[in-house]
Amino acid sequence: MNRLIAPLVALSFMAAESRAASEIRVTPNGSQPSVKGATQKFTGTVHVDGMFTGEPPARIGGGTVTFEPGARTAWHTHPLGQTLIVTAGVGYVQQEGGPRQEIRPGDTVWIAPHTRHWHGASASNGMTHIAIAEAEDGKTVTWAEQVSEAQYAGE
Repeated sequence: MNRLIAPLVALSFMAAESRAASEIRVTPNGSQPSVKGATQKFTGTVHVDGMFTGEPPARIGGGTVTFEPGARTAWHTHPLGQTLIVTAGVGYVQQEGGPRQEIRPGDTVWIAPHTRHWHGASASNGMTHIAIAEAEDGKTVTWAEQVSEAQYAGE
């Protein structure tokens, strides 16, 4: 009896291992090219790396964004909010009508849904963050106009 059950158990484990392997995807670091931030969405030099998008039913997506000194996003909103995890440098984040806030490595920033905001590097230091957002009806961001020099300076 054990000689009959053992092969069935082994086949069951093999099927589970095969299924599990297809449910995990590793994207090797450096396997996706850097993308320069579009001038209508960013001021200054910005690079976006390692973009990821969840497969349905997941709605999550994001990437690592590197801002050279003085570089920043345009004003924008996210339908389901956004999380930023600062990994290097010194930067700013600002909600429309609120104070400009400094952000540093280790800081986590939550931006509520539909909150008009911008984020980027300080004038003298670059800044890198991981940006994560969920899509609503396939859309993760609504872009608006560029942040003016006065707005960037916190005036």
